[in-house]
Amino acid sequence: MKFTDFNLNSQLNQAIDSVGYENATPVQTLAIPIILEGKDLVACAQTGTGKTAAYLLPTLNRLMERESNKTRVLILAPTRELAIQIEQNAEVLTYFSDIATAPIYGGKDSSNWDEQRRAINNGADILVATPGRLITHMALGYVDFSQLEVLILDEADKMLDMGFYPDIMNIASSLPETRQTLMFSATMPPKIRELAQKILKDPESISLSISKPAAGIKQQAFTVYDEQKIPLIEHLLKEREVDSMIIFASSKISVDRITRQLKKLNYPVESLHSDKSQEERQEALRAFQNRTYRILVGTDVLSRGIDVDNLSHVLNYDVPSDAEDYVHRVGRTARASATGEAITFINPDDMRKFAGIERLIEQEVPKLPAPEHLGETPEYDPRRGKTGWSGKGSGGGGGSRGGNSGGRSGGGDRGGRSGGGDRGGRSDGGNRSGGSRGPSRYGSQDSRPPRTEGSTENRPPRTEGTAENRPPRAEKPFDPTLNTGAQPPVQDGPPRKRKKKRRGPRGPKPGGENTPPQA
Repeated sequence: MKFTDFNLNSQLNQAIDSVGYENATPVQTLAIPIILEGKDLVACAQTGTGKTAAYLLPTLNRLMERESNKTRVLILAPTRELAIQIEQNAEVLTYFSDIATAPIYGGKDSSNWDEQRRAINNGADILVATPGRLITHMALGYVDFSQLEVLILDEADKMLDMGFYPDIMNIASSLPETRQTLMFSATMPPKIRELAQKILKDPESISLSISKPAAGIKQQAFTVYDEQKIPLIEHLLKEREVDSMIIFASSKISVDRITRQLKKLNYPVESLHSDKSQEERQEALRAFQNRTYRILVGTDVLSRGIDVDNLSHVLNYDVPSDAEDYVHRVGRTARASATGEAITFINPDDMRKFAGIERLIEQEVPKLPAPEHLGETPEYDPRRGKTGWSGKGSGGGGGSRGGNSGGRSGGGDRGGRSGGGDRGGRSDGGNRSGGSRGPSRYGSQDSRPPRTEGSTENRPPRTEGTAENRPPRAEKPFDPTLNTGAQPPVQDGPPRKRKKKRRGPRGPKPGGENTPPQA
């Protein structure tokens, strides 16, 4: 379907032509007519399908029908980068009109705060905000949503994952009830449906199944231990022609550690996560896009809402917790019919998660052998995941952390968690798989001596006595060489004088005339 078929405002069509839009994507084809009718909408579509234009175009068309000096549209986004990107897209599409847009997001720059406050006070037509910063402005009392017509939640699932549910409900309760509400999400878990029931009214629903990774993406995986990951990155960077690479890690601490270690190896690398100021984050993105840095390390903030394309490589340092996030991550490469590589490091704890990813994308990702100089690596076995290990170690059965301690999957002096050893295991039968905690001092429960049955009646009587008829306790002489906590006996002689402590001037008594008033 072509954009000209939507019968949009002429100024909007002029902007569409200037950016080169011609054919609508599937989510745009389905969503734009519903939004133009003024209905609420819940849309499930992954990043990169054109959903930003799907809600911006019909919303801007609505604003162009009449003018106002108050904020009429509020768009909530989970991250600063996504908020900035949405606002920039809105600026491009409003170029031939008088519609004003403003991004509202956190940061340490005071001038940024002042600019946001002025935009709010001047009644910018569209505010694109992160929930936390908007709540801060609202608490100061100058945010006016009395004429708001449209509320849009972009990447709603990510906002809930980041803990913004209370803020979203707080914001929604401050808006007019007669409004249009649009919710776009990459996934549709139960918590999103619950949120939709609370803030939307009789919404239409669109669900586009998550597309599989593009055919041009060469997917590969290595099963390694955590301590082998950085040496493997170094090997890959030497072996392959890496024009631009994004490394995804699970936490900010991991991002900083990876960045430090790669810098020590003299690789051009920069990091990006939420602890950095907005200026630092934007500078890191600009430097990466300009190829000042070939490698960018970040959390999942990079997988959604970041305008970085034409990557030659994507590397998952950690397997993502959600299978859908894997698709978002690897989708950063091989765009627009290009080719690229997506590499994933799988440690023993992540094997089950990666098996879930393979079920989602309906294909098995090849597991490549690691270089020999890294030493022994774990064997891929998704049945174990976090409950079992395989690979190096010499304890019976070859536990991954084997040797004399037996590993976690068998043998050794301490048995491990899968059988054998002095302390048994957890997978050889019995109540807790291998006895409760392995063989006891008697060998097994059957070989233990029988427990003597009896009651309190046939027990030997307890000797009764009182303090009066007990034998006196012998006094022991004090021995200063023993550190028993006992005090030495008091020595005869003149009493020792104690030094008086100096005290400051006394203050007035409570309740007196000079008592200062309570704060």
